[in-house]
Amino acid sequence: MEIYDIGIIGGGPGGYSTALYYAGQGKTVVLFEKDEIGGTCLNRGCIPTKAFLHVAEIYSQINCAEKLGINIEGVNIDFEKVFQYKTSVVEKLRKGLELTLKNAGIKVVKGLANITSKKEIQCADIEYQCKEIIIATGSKPKEIKGLEYDNEFILSSDDILNITKLPKDILIVGSGAIGIEWARILSAFGVETTIVELADRLCPIADWEVSKRIERIFKTKKIKIYTSTFVEKIENKTVFLSNGEALNPQCILVAIGRETVMPENTNGIKVIGDASAEIMLAHYAVSQAKELALELPFNKNVVPSVIYGNPEIAWVGEVSKSKEDDEKYDKSMILVSALGKAHCDNNTEGFIKILSQNGKIKGASIVSAEGSALIQQIAIAIDNDLSVTDLKKVCFAHPTYSEGIMESIMRL
Repeated sequence: MEIYDIGIIGGGPGGYSTALYYAGQGKTVVLFEKDEIGGTCLNRGCIPTKAFLHVAEIYSQINCAEKLGINIEGVNIDFEKVFQYKTSVVEKLRKGLELTLKNAGIKVVKGLANITSKKEIQCADIEYQCKEIIIATGSKPKEIKGLEYDNEFILSSDDILNITKLPKDILIVGSGAIGIEWARILSAFGVETTIVELADRLCPIADWEVSKRIERIFKTKKIKIYTSTFVEKIENKTVFLSNGEALNPQCILVAIGRETVMPENTNGIKVIGDASAEIMLAHYAVSQAKELALELPFNKNVVPSVIYGNPEIAWVGEVSKSKEDDEKYDKSMILVSALGKAHCDNNTEGFIKILSQNGKIKGASIVSAEGSALIQQIAIAIDNDLSVTDLKKVCFAHPTYSEGIMESIMRL
């Protein structure tokens, strides 16, 4: 039997971050992972998707280069090489993470771990006694009746990352982060893309004006959109929608979210990350790890959400779900096209919207280049209870996208 202070099941962002934080305090740590270190985020989610998105954005920019005075001919996509690039990024980061864990003195055990008691874990016929056990087993793509994955025609978010040849056309079911990002990737690569969303607008979790802008952007990219619609049935690869239309896509990506993966015998054991069934974001899991291992609590109401691509889509804090909802707040909005930097970069699409009450920022929604960085400024302001007046005193560099934050705040 091997003995450790901390035993962690799951090597994703929540698991490996917790391991590193505890190891940094001198604790002995054993980390179990049945697949690859890095979890869904590194291997089957955030990182590989962003690698594909990066290529898609470059390809789109090249196709618009002529208006900037750059003449390029014969541009095409070699998707096998794109796939190789994606794989190389993942492997490089995974090797780096594995080395970091090794250098921190963390024992990594590859295999399926079973909890045999509140202080014991078994893996490959070896018993590990741990003073504390932490579960960070993550999540898996959610599956619904009638759209069961066959990994060929009906694809999960895991499956789509493994395609080595682009389909002629695709139907994406669901318009959360996964659905929107893959619509952006595939349409940029010339795939005829259709999105079906059950709600009455795309990305229903976001601000209503964000949804409206996404729909406008998608229409300009010739992405077909069906809202208030669902897949009624599939017969011989013909997809019948609830609105009476029938489609014949080459494949279907089901992007309806994720569900937790939990081992047995978990009573009384701490659970973090996607397995906790709270907010399924990698940075939320890392914050849970800091709270658990370093006793650094965080505000769970101030967790940024980002959808990547061009322009980036981000929000934090409170959002308006309708035009009427806006009336509860003091609202300011500035178009990205008002910013000099946006014109220099040929990235004028989007807006910055800030909501406040009683002189304090309550939330913000951003559709803009660098939106993932801009939203963090608002998160810091809300988290530190800074007033609108405090923020008006800050000097913002010129020319930047951050000036949009300043201009929006000055209108409150």
